[in-house]
Amino acid sequence: MDTPQGHEENADQIAYWNGPGGQRWADRQAAQDILLKPIADLLIDRAKPKTGERVIDVGCGSGATTIAFGHKVAPSGHVFGIDVSGPMLERARQSAPKDLPVDFALADATVYPFDPESFDLLASRFGVMFFADPALSFTNLRKALRPSGRLAFACWREPRENPFFMAPLQAVYKHVPKLPPQGPEDPGPFAFASEARVNRILGAAGFAGIAMEPCNLTLDVALGRGLEAAVQSAFEIGPASRALEGHPPETRAAATNSVREVLATFAKGDTVPLPASIWIVTARAG
Repeated sequence: MDTPQGHEENADQIAYWNGPGGQRWADRQAAQDILLKPIADLLIDRAKPKTGERVIDVGCGSGATTIAFGHKVAPSGHVFGIDVSGPMLERARQSAPKDLPVDFALADATVYPFDPESFDLLASRFGVMFFADPALSFTNLRKALRPSGRLAFACWREPRENPFFMAPLQAVYKHVPKLPPQGPEDPGPFAFASEARVNRILGAAGFAGIAMEPCNLTLDVALGRGLEAAVQSAFEIGPASRALEGHPPETRAAATNSVREVLATFAKGDTVPLPASIWIVTARAG
């Protein structure tokens, strides 16, 4: 499978999303689409795509948001999904209806040569927090927007606001060392948690009218399939999964029991809704 050329500082992310990590996300595509649909719905509501508009979907992954935006701008609009992950884009191409006005590029949005001033909307669901130099990346993306263009993306708020991530991870930490600490500006899920940092990045990239709306949700990690499905989900992708990589079966078994105990406290029937908190960030091209 091809690996995209990208900005040299994004090399680690490109390697990750084209390796086993990216493949795990691609394999979980159907479940992830259901789990994160409330966030996709919020993003699309705030982005307000219109028939005939041209949209860039950054970090489009397996294509759920690209397809959703495609239905909003069809038949005369167009959505361009861009991602560095070959495994996830393969899923996206398989999932997209043939008659929908969408296409995909395996590329790094930091350096991709977009047609200048040719898009109306720049959008992303969790696809922009992994840039090594986000101001540089957003500058390139802003140049692709028309002067009247706009930006809308979803990103995670602070870890403490997100038991969705942290409840399983803290249970695993009873059995394994903590993951290496990430700096507040390192690429990763929480890289855009700071309101001040997001404002600084987007301002440096030339955006104006920046607004950040906190949105609290609950996400059913069981997908209505009960506690054991929630436990399995915690170990398929995400930080709890990464923390257990390379540990022996007995450690994994003990960690599984701890995660089960924690998730049981959230269970409601066949659902296991965990609190989650995101920003919906909006801005104008200038």
